[in-house]
Amino acid sequence: MSTGMLSFLALLPIIAVGIFLVGLRWPASKAMPISYLIAVGLALFVWKVPGANVAAASVNGLVVAATLLFIIFGAILLLNTLQESGGIRTIRQGFTEISADRRIQVIIIAWLFGSFIEGSAGFGTPAAVAVPLLVGLGFPAMAAVVAGMVIQSTPVSFGAVGTPILVGIQSGIAADPTITDNLPVFLSLIGGKVAILHMIVGTLVPLFVVALMTRFFGKNKSFTEGIKVWKFALFASFAMTIPYLIVALTLGPEFPSMTGGLIGLAIVVFAAKKGFLMPPKNEAWDFEERSKWDPDWAGSVEIKDIAHKSGSMSMIRAWAPYILVGLFLVLTRLKALPIMDWAQSWNLKLENIFGSGITASFQPLYSPGTIFIFVSLITFFMHGMSGRSYKRAWSQSAKTMIAASTALIFTVPMVQVFLNSGGGEAGFERMPIELANGVAALAGEYWPIFSTFIGGIGAFIAGSNTVSNMMFSLFQYDVGAQIGVDATWIVALQAVGGAAGNMICVHNVVAASAVVGLVGKEGDVIRKTLFPFTYYALMAGSVGYAIVWYSQKGIFNLGSYIAVAIAVAAIYIIATNNKRAKQILSYHPPIVK
Repeated sequence: MSTGMLSFLALLPIIAVGIFLVGLRWPASKAMPISYLIAVGLALFVWKVPGANVAAASVNGLVVAATLLFIIFGAILLLNTLQESGGIRTIRQGFTEISADRRIQVIIIAWLFGSFIEGSAGFGTPAAVAVPLLVGLGFPAMAAVVAGMVIQSTPVSFGAVGTPILVGIQSGIAADPTITDNLPVFLSLIGGKVAILHMIVGTLVPLFVVALMTRFFGKNKSFTEGIKVWKFALFASFAMTIPYLIVALTLGPEFPSMTGGLIGLAIVVFAAKKGFLMPPKNEAWDFEERSKWDPDWAGSVEIKDIAHKSGSMSMIRAWAPYILVGLFLVLTRLKALPIMDWAQSWNLKLENIFGSGITASFQPLYSPGTIFIFVSLITFFMHGMSGRSYKRAWSQSAKTMIAASTALIFTVPMVQVFLNSGGGEAGFERMPIELANGVAALAGEYWPIFSTFIGGIGAFIAGSNTVSNMMFSLFQYDVGAQIGVDATWIVALQAVGGAAGNMICVHNVVAASAVVGLVGKEGDVIRKTLFPFTYYALMAGSVGYAIVWYSQKGIFNLGSYIAVAIAVAAIYIIATNNKRAKQILSYHPPIVK
């Protein structure tokens, strides 16, 4: 069978997701079973994978889905605990004191706080923390999910203290030990290049977040209202990415996102309180009242304005649960501390399922879900809650989690069948590798532009930048060597594309939506995040093309032309929309006498 035909067949499960989930807007609970059946059919009858392997991959998928549901439950429980204790009300008041402007709030919470959480824990945890917090502040559930997904790009490559590079790329490259004699130096080199690419491309991410929010969820459905805060958005972007880049170049891949998010948070909150680059208070942007929202925006998680039983709560006491979450995530993921080994010591395994060699595992103490539940219990005592209110928090959380289970029990098994499709009697490579082979055969010297999209597709399928890097790092390196360019830049582009793929990853969207009870609208979310993903992958690929071909083609090449065109278009849009905003705000209707 030809490479092109194999590549097309491998693409069919993704095409099914595109048609039914994104195009026809079916809920994931209906679209993903179809994608799963297509993947199973291809594995059994085209790739000729043994039925026991397909069944084992499906069981492994169910175990992974259960671990995701455990995290979802913990995140919802923490939100509901804070709501019942009155903590959410205090946090909402605190943000109002910083700024009542929703554009400023989403940048601080999603971009900066979310980057810190991504650097600490990774694997979709920012959505489980930042998204419900935004809903608690009064954001529509869908607006919160879209914001939470878009920021899962720039910080992702260094998430979970560098796991996508230190584990993902290392595991992928290690299959060919001849590539490098000094793997730590090689990984640090890749990490520095990844940070450079992310800083260039990620500059516009906070602006994308606010522009999408005002366009899709504002009264006037206007990009202009979001772009109007471009100065503050760029300031917040650089407040995170500059320390992020410095740490990546000097200390390695473990701490760029964590450090960048934390330093950026401190700088931007201080600046916001001082009014630096802030919109005037009389121009603060807000959503319409809830009764006027599109019904599709609201999730089943209802945020009530419950005050603490004493009537008030200090800001430190209200924020303490989130501070503890961040602290425990960091402590359990630092290799230098013994806590990480202890947390990973309890490992529940299903080894060699059906004799396939596939093993499913779950580390309960290492899971963010356990941390969320533990912090919820601490909050019960710290906030002096009643047993009745805490019982209510548990009950509501269980109901929300159950609603998400149908989508995940088909989504994740489909992913596992897709990833474990190698070793069949047909002798083909795994589906994702065959897909990449087809693209590489067509792309030729233009591969750098396409390499980020392959990384993104890997994350879209697997739900993980780490797994995408495991699958494609060696492949990307080999293609780079074949076309005669610095292959380390191609691996860096893979990592950046894999990070961007988290914006559109199906099971991340399902999980983030489930946290706020927005079940069945996953396709609508992906439709909104598809544009920023395309920008991110295309811009990074173009910059990468310009870099790797600079020595042979000069500074003026296809990549630099595309990158400059995108930058000029962004500047033009910002300038014209800012001018239009000023005209709208300065317009006064004539007085009719």
